[in-house]
Formats: sequence, C-alpha cells, structure tokens
Amino acid sequence: MRHQIRGHAHSPTLLLAVALSFGLPLMAEGGAQAEEPAPVKIGFVTFLTGPAAAPFGIPDHNAAEILVEALNAGTVPAPYHQVGLGGARIDPKFIDETGSAADVVTQFRNLVERDHVDVVVGYVSSGNCLAIAPVAEELKELTVLDICGTTRVFEEKPRHYVFRVNPHATMDNVAAAKYVLDKFKDISIYSGINQNYAWGQDSWRDFRLTMKDLDPKATVDKELFPKLFAGEYGAEISTLLTSNAQFIHSSFYDGDLEAFMYQAAARELPQRIPFVLTAGETSLYRLGPKLADGAIIGARGPHSFFAHDSALNTWFQKVYFDRFHEQPVYPSYDFAQSLFGLKTAWEKAQAKKGGSRPTTEEVIAAFEGISFPTPSTTVQMALGNGHQGISDMAIGTYKFNKAQNKPEIVDIVRYPAECVNPPVGVDSIAWLEGGMKGAKCD
Repeated sequence: MRHQIRGHAHSPTLLLAVALSFGLPLMAEGGAQAEEPAPVKIGFVTFLTGPAAAPFGIPDHNAAEILVEALNAGTVPAPYHQVGLGGARIDPKFIDETGSAADVVTQFRNLVERDHVDVVVGYVSSGNCLAIAPVAEELKELTVLDICGTTRVFEEKPRHYVFRVNPHATMDNVAAAKYVLDKFKDISIYSGINQNYAWGQDSWRDFRLTMKDLDPKATVDKELFPKLFAGEYGAEISTLLTSNAQFIHSSFYDGDLEAFMYQAAARELPQRIPFVLTAGETSLYRLGPKLADGAIIGARGPHSFFAHDSALNTWFQKVYFDRFHEQPVYPSYDFAQSLFGLKTAWEKAQAKKGGSRPTTEEVIAAFEGISFPTPSTTVQMALGNGHQGISDMAIGTYKFNKAQNKPEIVDIVRYPAECVNPPVGVDSIAWLEGGMKGAKCD
C-alpha cells in the first residue's frame, strides 16, 4: 500500500480515498497534519429502567442524546454553536442509575478509574447524589449533578469537584405556597399527601414552613405519607374526602401521581378540593383530561410550559419533538442546563488558556460563580461557594384544552431567583424557619 500511495503522489482523489478507507490522518494543505482535538469523555448517568425512568430518566437521556449529537455537529444555536466542548467532540458513555447506592458508587468508580472519563454528569436520586459527592471529591473527578433536589449536597459540606447547575427543591415549595395564598386568599386549613421517603418528607416540610411564614393562621388538617410506589390509595382518598382542607399539597410524581389521580378522580376528590402538584408537570401529557382543571402545577423552574421565549428554547423543543414525537419535560431541561453549564465553564477556561485544552482545576475555577443562558431561563451559580445554581421559578394552573386535545397551563406567575432561594451562606431550613429573611420578591 505504501508503494501504491507513492506511485500516485499527484492523485489527491486517490490519496483521500485511501486515507478514509484505512482511517489514516488527513494532511492539511501545505503538508501540515490537521489533528482533531482529543474527545472529551463524559459519563452520563440516569435511570434507564425502573419506576423513575419514565418521568425522569428517559426524558433526561433523550435530551442527552440529541444535545450531544447536535453539539458534536455544531448545530446548536448561539452561544453554544462551537463544536463539542471548545472544539473537542463529546464521547458519551451512558450508565443506568438503577440499583442500590453502593451499586451506583461502584459504577461511578468504574467510570473514573476504568473508563477514564473526563467528567461525570447525571443522577436523579437525591440519595445517589449524596453518595456520589464524597467519592467525586476523593477521586478528584469533575462531577455535575443533574436532577436530584436535595439541599444537603452543598449545605452540609463544601465541595470542590462537584457542581449542580439546577436549583434545589426548596424553591418548588416556596413558590407553590406563595401562589396558593395569592390565588385562594383567606386560607385557614390545608392537607398534604406525600411519599414516605426523603423527597416527600422534605417537600412537605418546606411547604409547611413556608406556609407558616406567610400565613401563620393556616393549619394542617390531614398529613399523609403512603409508601413509595404503593399504587393503591383507597384509604388515603377516603381520609382526604373527609378533610375540610381548601387545597391538598403533593410532591407525587409518575406512577404514584398518575395512579393516585386516576383513583381520586373516580371518587371526585380533585373536583371537590384542588391539588397543588409541585412535580406535576412531568405527567400532564399522560394524565390529560383525567386531571381536573384547576390543579396548581410546578416544574422545578420555568421549564416546558413555563419556559421564557428564546431562539434556544424554540430550537430545543423542535429537535426534541422531531426525534421523540413528544414535548420535553423538566428533566429534559435539567439535563440541557447541566450540559450547557459545563460547556460554558469549559470554554471560558479554554479561552483564558489561549485556546489550549483546560485542566480539571481550570474548568472548576471557571465554573464557580458563572451565569449563563439555557433553553428555559438564565442560571446563576450563586450558592455553595459558586457550585450550586439558582434560577427564577414559575407556577401555574392546569387546564385541559378539549378543542386541541392537549394540556395547558394558565395564570402563570413568575418568582425571581432571589425570592424563592435562600441567600448566599444561609441553609434552606434555617432560612425557612427564620421567616425567609433576605428574600427579594419585588
């Protein structure tokens, strides 16, 4: 073959064909070799199987699939139009988050020590995020946590290698309480039904504390904690039907939310007492008319129905729908925020270095405290010493459009980031217990 190439030294067409056939590096004009930057290896971890896959993991993975593809092709709108990360293509490795916390930690170690990924992005479960964070610090691996909502990651201990672009869950319930009090007025009694594990318990705690701050006269009637993924809620529905509550708070999601709402609708509970569903957005297309009009809906930020108009959001919704024939929900937006935050930090560090590939420490330094646009809003890395993002928050009221056969959100109210997130240096629980001092809601 070497003799054949030399024999046709003046045939560029043959040289190109041979190079492509054998995977040989191409030569730039003038004889200099055009070297493509080494790819950035990223481990993406989310639920691909199990109960949390449908509402969170699959939309998360779908967004990863189309965004990695688009970034590598350089087709994402500005300011993210540069190929990959700083011109280096992304080499993804997808991992299923399903399993025990010990299993998830083992997978993380394998990504770092066996697969030698440059960055890890992911995790839906708050428990998994709490398990991964100290291991990321131990292994000195840049890690961008994704959907998990626990406040504890950065409030219990400072982190150096760990970031979370997406806001934590406190703002879900602060905004929900504010919206309820503005919408219903004169609230005197309310109830709650939340799953009996950390997510449900913390969501109810934050909501109650906010209600206590904003309307001390309002009291709790029924307070229910069914088992996670129980599936059958006859007893709970009977209890709530006897409630005098003016609304019912719930952080249910996916199978639990849908099973509960189907069973509740059959007994006309939602028609009697409106629901406040802080994570309800992920199930609206599946529930459709089964969810009674008037439910109050949240989406962990101004995502999906609540997204601000922008060219980036128009593009994101189109490419997502074209590929998967459904609208992106807030976990999809969460992934977009995580990846665009990483890209912003990487390219800022690379620019500061004169175009050379940045080190992990240089990306970390660039990541801390940055602000950047996303498809739905602008994120500020304001908390946790610049490692935890905040954004504005939106809440609205559900209405099923029978003419168009699709769900809608009306009466949307937006809350500034500084209104629904604690100030810098203040833990979420302490902020809520202290009357939310420093909140800027004007």
